[in-house]
Amino acid sequence: MNDTLSFKDFFKKSVLHLESFGTVSYIDILLGLACSFGIGMFIYWIYKKYFRGVVYSYNYNVSFVLMTMITTLIIMTISTNIILSLGMVGALSIVRFRTAVKDPLDIVYMFWAIAAGIATGAKMYPLSIIGSLAFGIVIAWLSKKKTKHEAYLLIVRHTDEATDELRVLLRKLNTKLKSKSIRNGFTEITLEINIVDDNTAFMKTIDQTAGVQSCSLVNYTGDYAQ
Repeated sequence: MNDTLSFKDFFKKSVLHLESFGTVSYIDILLGLACSFGIGMFIYWIYKKYFRGVVYSYNYNVSFVLMTMITTLIIMTISTNIILSLGMVGALSIVRFRTAVKDPLDIVYMFWAIAAGIATGAKMYPLSIIGSLAFGIVIAWLSKKKTKHEAYLLIVRHTDEATDELRVLLRKLNTKLKSKSIRNGFTEITLEINIVDDNTAFMKTIDQTAGVQSCSLVNYTGDYAQ
């Protein structure tokens, strides 16, 4: 008798057999969802507390909690059977997310939620909990590190009367011209300037210069102003 199994026989007996469908106990389900909910709420709190973007989105933050729980549920489902896992991979491969993410850090939070959900769904609770705590500590530490020199955009609207005096003043401030527009006899310039220790006393000097109509300062993050 030939004891060697062909790949076809192995596939029929090991993969397609009904016994290959495993089950997940109610305790594992409740424990996994509770753990993923707790980690998701921790991500929610970290994101809300240390958000540095333009406009905070409550719905986007809530999605991290649901994303962690949904990922946990998916991992629990596909871990019961190889057929389900292959079908799930095929189904997820056709999903396309069209939400524009402007801040690269938001993508990090999304990967964090997914990774925590995967670890929780695989019953690696210490890994998901300790890893999430480590990520939260790192984000909190980096968010509190404030650079001494911060980049800002200085926007000045003036007439030709202020051109010479303003040029001398801006040269002392070590600014870098970003844009310039002229309309109806007024010139508007946008410059990049580094501010040390939130010292904005120079704005009063610019505002008092003859010919200057307005002067404003906005924080600059590299991609957008806030």
